[in-house]
Amino acid sequence: MLDEKGGPVAQYFKSIGAALGGLETYLSNPDLALPGSGFAGQLLLPYIQRLKNSFACWENRIGFTEQFRISRAESGFPVFQNVLELENDRLNAGQRLAALPDAQAIRAEMADFILRTKSFPSALQSQMAERIYLEQIGKGDIFSPFVLPETVRVSVSEKSGRPYCVVTWAVFDGTNTLPMIYVAGIEDSSENIVELLVGKDGKINPDLDIPLPVGGLLNPQLAAKFDDFAGKNGAYSLTPATIATNMDKDFPTLHPKQLRRIVLGPFYSAGITENNAKINEILSRVRKPENAWLLTWTMQEVFSKAERPATKGFFSSTPATQEFHIDTNDLEAARMGVSAYEKHALVPHDAYQALYASGEANAIFGDYKVHVISGNQVVSEV
Repeated sequence: MLDEKGGPVAQYFKSIGAALGGLETYLSNPDLALPGSGFAGQLLLPYIQRLKNSFACWENRIGFTEQFRISRAESGFPVFQNVLELENDRLNAGQRLAALPDAQAIRAEMADFILRTKSFPSALQSQMAERIYLEQIGKGDIFSPFVLPETVRVSVSEKSGRPYCVVTWAVFDGTNTLPMIYVAGIEDSSENIVELLVGKDGKINPDLDIPLPVGGLLNPQLAAKFDDFAGKNGAYSLTPATIATNMDKDFPTLHPKQLRRIVLGPFYSAGITENNAKINEILSRVRKPENAWLLTWTMQEVFSKAERPATKGFFSSTPATQEFHIDTNDLEAARMGVSAYEKHALVPHDAYQALYASGEANAIFGDYKVHVISGNQVVSEV
């Protein structure tokens, strides 16, 4: 538990803020494509912003609750109870705000208290912190336990002639305290969608104006069911291959061609996390505490290598099904249930120098792609 407003708490929020800001800088590169897909890394930015908003809310929440718990020995991210509390407060923010004095009245009362008593108005400060927190969380753009799917790209597959949608959503896995972002490339053979989206030239109907992103799956007849599916099939314990296979089975007219999962974490911060003794010991040598951190993430991908065509008969019919590729020659890929994966590490320049000087850099980073923050730039593949 981190229950002091200064010291480790301030350092943790400063470190995670710098890490997420660095990740934003990395993903903002217009030339950055997610592995194997060509999807821009910028697709992930709304979810990183949601995570930053959640941390800003947690930091304000400490101003009146004075308690904050993180998974120190594992992911380095806040425990799931913190995520649930944010979601619950988001739902009740309006009601709670109505019961508090407005900000101007609280400030006036604070000034009066100081003049009268010559002391600091701690109770009023907590009330102000709660008001700021509720105003912020009432906006709703936080990293919830489940962030509903959005359709962010629409095109027509040249190979199949079906509409092809890119859908994103996010899940905060409570068991492993890991924020995860999903990106799926899905063909839709539903008659209503094919008729609506595909023009006579085999491309997107030019008469349509689709205001992307669209909340939910673009197919309105399947949108609610897809939301339910994504919420129930988002756990870290499920491999991407399992999730894609389940989607293929549950939706006869949806054909998942690609599924990517970006797993954020673990996050390492000297003096706070205890998830890797060697890394934490080396990070503790970094001169500036705000630079003594390391953020890792894993990009997992599963793709369809072939499609078994649908069969129609008098007594039974089967829908088209996907054959997903698993790289069985790579034990780690086989364990993850993926076609491919990439491990990434983001680290401040000071911390990278300390890790490099320790002689442990190769052992620590191994097969990670390393990105070093230097000033306002991120230098990759160090």
